[in-house]
Amino acid sequence: MELKWSSQRLDPVTFEVLKNGFVNLVDQMAAQILRTCYSFVIYCRDFSCCLNDKNGDTVMQGSWDIAVHVGTLHFTAKSVIEAFKDKIYPGDVFAINDPYLGGTHFCDVRIIRPVFYEDELIAFMQCNGHWADVGGTVPGSFDIRAKEHYGEGIRIPPVKLWERGVYREDVARLLVANMRGEEDRLGDMRAQAEAARIGELQLLRLIKKYGKDTVLAAFEECKDYVERLARNRIKELPEGTWVVEDYIDMDPDKGEGLIPIRVSLTIKDGQLHYDLEGTHPYIGCFLNATYGSAYSGVVAGTKMLFPDIPLNSGFYRVVTANLPEGTVVNAPWPIAVTGFCSGAYEKIMNAIFEIWSNILPERAMAPCFNLEYLLVGGWDNRPGYNCHFMWYDWMAGGHGARSDRDGSNCSAPMFGVGLTVQPCEGQERLTPVVTSKHEILTDSGGPGKFRGGCGLVKGGALGKVERAVMSYCCDRSRSINMGIFGGLPSYPHGVILNPGKESEKYLGAIFSNYPVKEGDSFIRPSQGGGGLGDPLERDPRRVLEDVIDGYVSIERARKDYGVVIKVIDEDLCKYEIDFAATEKE
Repeated sequence: MELKWSSQRLDPVTFEVLKNGFVNLVDQMAAQILRTCYSFVIYCRDFSCCLNDKNGDTVMQGSWDIAVHVGTLHFTAKSVIEAFKDKIYPGDVFAINDPYLGGTHFCDVRIIRPVFYEDELIAFMQCNGHWADVGGTVPGSFDIRAKEHYGEGIRIPPVKLWERGVYREDVARLLVANMRGEEDRLGDMRAQAEAARIGELQLLRLIKKYGKDTVLAAFEECKDYVERLARNRIKELPEGTWVVEDYIDMDPDKGEGLIPIRVSLTIKDGQLHYDLEGTHPYIGCFLNATYGSAYSGVVAGTKMLFPDIPLNSGFYRVVTANLPEGTVVNAPWPIAVTGFCSGAYEKIMNAIFEIWSNILPERAMAPCFNLEYLLVGGWDNRPGYNCHFMWYDWMAGGHGARSDRDGSNCSAPMFGVGLTVQPCEGQERLTPVVTSKHEILTDSGGPGKFRGGCGLVKGGALGKVERAVMSYCCDRSRSINMGIFGGLPSYPHGVILNPGKESEKYLGAIFSNYPVKEGDSFIRPSQGGGGLGDPLERDPRRVLEDVIDGYVSIERARKDYGVVIKVIDEDLCKYEIDFAATEKE
């Protein structure tokens, strides 16, 4: 593949140094957030950073950014520019969380700092972090009952938190007064603002060393370089159109009935165009996506196929999308959208994986487990605490089987590749929720010639709490993760309250503000990934290994794979294949 050099002001060596320098400065911003954030959610890497040029286009993202943010950060930078135009000054710092202006959901608060060199605006530094609460009717700001955004927390259009270097405490206090855990929110805000300042300092150092014109030329060349890489790669692919549908479980307002999301991809002349025409109208709960978050699903789902190509606005020139207004993938103001991450976004990504599995069968991947959040909030009555608490938990789960291997077990959701699983010890120190169980869930991976990765099962109990409620943002209790090429589906989602007790109750995969009290316990599984290929074609020796490892039960080995396993010594994990009985299967 030949790449033509477009810039006359840069030699290739200088460009490569600056390109990696941009990645490094964004990574330094991320490291600063990890060192100084207050929120355990952000500490577990639910954040992203980037460098935008003076027009708001993304020049470079870092090594740690999570998938859901990747296609949206240029939208919010442009929204700040549009709102303030010529009233952007050195020392300003902006906040924005508005999904209708290109953001994701209200919990994702972006802090944006303009960069000036000799009084000329040259760039913006942006840090996006998921704040654990931004107000609304439910602790954690995930309310399935919300029809409009007013129940989901405070909506922040572009606003200045610092103006010409002066901290606007009145504005900051106004914002966090509408949120639970005010001091934690202020701490996260300051961490993000300081990270943006560090990004500014690093960029100015590059300018001091290489000169402003050279650095700004590298901005443009970074975008052109990514566009050339992507187009040349796409021109090697077969042209045509492919269509796949995936489904949200239902509209809670209407009950039964799957919600289709139709994704069509056309490859032509080095361009990828996704068309979601035919997708269901927006629904009566928060599983809808806005344009920005839906486009992010398109970008992230596609970028998984091109891991070696850097991500910036050059990639967005090559990947375009039609997201019909008024649908579940482009809900208008003021429709609720906070749960997009478990709803429309995940379905867009999985549909894209299935499309690309047909285009590139040698790199096929079955659908991955659906992102889920379990939230418990209320008053922490432990000695020395006496404050609001927010237990905000996501689990790992199974990735889909690949064309040549099993899916990964217990991995981060595709929504948030880059997230870490929250350590139970940290959760127990910060909140009155104790983890009682956290282990691989046998039989959760979809059967196939290549098995889907296994999910987890996690259980917990509430300690000294008052006025506590539980909410669950999830999906796939009905539209379960399907397999591909003859592979079978995986395990569904759902929460059980007080398992094994007389008061045991199945709460389902999506609910809000369910009252819980001290002593209550709960358990929930995460899905495995879908299987790939006919399970009867799986090597019986691999089925035996799965049984030994606890990934597949003896019963399901026989039922799904036709392999009969004999127990020799269960305590010593000694098993063997009964070949005679297997032949009869």
